[in-house]
Amino acid sequence: MTFDLVPGADRRHLAQVLARHVAAGSTLVDTSPLYGMAEVNVGDFAAASGIGEQLFIANKIWSTGEYLADASHAWRSLEQSMQRLWRSRLDAMQCHSLVNVDFVLPLIREWKQDGLVGHVGVTHHEPDHFEPLARWVEQGEVDLVQVHYSIAMRDAERRILPAARDRGVGVLVNMPFEKARLFTLVEGRPVPQFAREIGIESWAAYFLKWVISHPDVTCALPATANPDHAAENVAALRGPLPDPALRERMAKHVRALPGFDAVLSAPWYPGKRYPGVIARARAARS
Repeated sequence: MTFDLVPGADRRHLAQVLARHVAAGSTLVDTSPLYGMAEVNVGDFAAASGIGEQLFIANKIWSTGEYLADASHAWRSLEQSMQRLWRSRLDAMQCHSLVNVDFVLPLIREWKQDGLVGHVGVTHHEPDHFEPLARWVEQGEVDLVQVHYSIAMRDAERRILPAARDRGVGVLVNMPFEKARLFTLVEGRPVPQFAREIGIESWAAYFLKWVISHPDVTCALPATANPDHAAENVAALRGPLPDPALRERMAKHVRALPGFDAVLSAPWYPGKRYPGVIARARAARS
């Protein structure tokens, strides 16, 4: 939602978000054809600023085909993504939310063999699907897995993260902020002194450093449309990471806050609005 805008809308703030990430050394961009105009915006900004080749583009595919084993929809999706992102090769292609995974994953592997994509992945954000997600990792048929993991949602530690470690599979983490719900939990509260002692000055850095300090995590994916928030996010790339004992102290501190038990059941994006083509389509149907 964060990089989705109605065509013609002012999008300079999104260009600043990308620029601040790249300037700080954060060069992985995760996107999808399902994210409205996100691919278009990323592709335009990257091409205009000449940073396209610096980016590691992790894209997704959600394809069912016109009939069983129909690959035409998947091919059209790949071609459209390349056109929007202005790339002749995508660094990673992920089967989005395991949709049609038995057919789509072998197809992505073919694309890898043909040099169209660099890495093969699978994704999901719902804990009910973590078991099948883990099986794909355990089977050794993917290069990376994208999973929901945060200081409030640790289910991935049971099976997915150990499997990724055993198989040498990269781990991309979605929802490290729980779609902004963690910020509602800590609103008005100072970052604890024990975290400040290792240079954590914001709650964004607190939540991100907690995630990326897990030894099996490769990259966290914090979404934002706000350049100032982007600056806070990339600050997590600097300074020491918490060790296992400090990670548990950080988690214990957050679990003790009033309202923690309601975080995962609260609506996404509290107090935020993303007026893109997705929001426009939803409004038209309401």
